[in-house]
Amino acid sequence: MTREEKNHYKQYEIFNEEKKEKRKKTVIKVFKFSLLFALIITLAFFYTTYISTVKIIVNEKRIVNSKLPPSFNGAKLIQFSDLHYGSTYFYKETKDLVKIINERKPDIVVFTGDLIDSRYKLKAKEQEKLIKLLKSIDASLGKYAIMGEEDGEAFNTILNQSDFTILNNEYDLIYKDDNSPILITGQKSFLKNENNAEEAFKYFNEEQANKNIYTISLIHEPDTFKDSELLQMSDLVLAGHSHNGEIRIPYLGPLFKFAGAKSYYNSYYKEKNTAIYISSGLGTKKFDIRLFCRPSINFFRFSNK
Repeated sequence: MTREEKNHYKQYEIFNEEKKEKRKKTVIKVFKFSLLFALIITLAFFYTTYISTVKIIVNEKRIVNSKLPPSFNGAKLIQFSDLHYGSTYFYKETKDLVKIINERKPDIVVFTGDLIDSRYKLKAKEQEKLIKLLKSIDASLGKYAIMGEEDGEAFNTILNQSDFTILNNEYDLIYKDDNSPILITGQKSFLKNENNAEEAFKYFNEEQANKNIYTISLIHEPDTFKDSELLQMSDLVLAGHSHNGEIRIPYLGPLFKFAGAKSYYNSYYKEKNTAIYISSGLGTKKFDIRLFCRPSINFFRFSNK
């Protein structure tokens, strides 16, 4: 082999070595990227499925309104909604929820619909345990509930036995320490065409009605507010159903909007003299994941000045 051939062969070997080294570096880069991507996907799945779906946020708000009787200064109300038991919430998560509620010693507790997830078949023993849990919620002035579009007979059985007053297009007067009450109204599901504002607000048809009474209204689907002049007379409207979208994109809002929550879906709106608070809910509707939209309860403190 001539010197020229040897040089050519040597250059060929060097070229192959460089080629192998480049290929090796490319494989390592692809492997690292794939590993990082898999790690990100795993962490995202873990977070959206096991952390952001069950770790409750307590949204504390102060409600100031001169219409509130002085006796309600400092009164506390907790709203929870859309438990969807059987989705991401089961016995343990519900037990944690009850503990969080009772720790705050509320005067009033309200539930704004969708108790059992429609995809889940509740067993008899589970129902008994759920009744025991919800019954242990302590509220000095009362516990109230309304039906969502997924609620049926199980809802009535469970909440009646848990000492909740179910407001099926009805109202109640809540007293604290004196003879000056506030009014609470509740309507059934708008999507099931079972809501009836006239029935819920018939207090105002009574001869002795206080036309200036502080009024809290419970609705499941927030869009119910749009077409109801009676609801628009309320001071405080509490709704559920929208889950605030469940999956939210920062600065853009919810990825999904559900029927019945197309106009009102965020956590808060102010319409003239009416404050509207919409719960993000606790369980999930379809995909059993949440992103930038943790499950929450609303915790209100009242003051008349």
